[in-house]
Amino acid sequence: MPLLSIETNQAIPQDKVNGLVARASEATASLLGKPEGYVMVRLVCNPNMMFGGSQEPLAYLELKSLGLPEDRTAELSKGLCDLMSSELAIPADRIYIEFANGMRHLWGWNGSTF
Repeated sequence: MPLLSIETNQAIPQDKVNGLVARASEATASLLGKPEGYVMVRLVCNPNMMFGGSQEPLAYLELKSLGLPEDRTAELSKGLCDLMSSELAIPADRIYIEFANGMRHLWGWNGSTF
């Protein structure tokens, strides 16, 4: 049920993609305290991104989850920014993160909803 979507203007060599996605999946599960078996990670490399008038390294993340702990978004932001900084050398001040707390009846899976 958690979905971490990562969009960045950084080119990521194909041999590094699987490792990044795996570490992002592990981090998402750990940060949310949810089983990794339900975590989905999506990575998009989009060179046509700009932030603050600059095309220096940047990332836009979306973290969506059922029961997202809204009182912990600052902690989640730090964890995700640390991940992007260590994996892609993107400074935290060049990362935007959108958090969304999904409603069970609006989240489909396995031919039904949660």
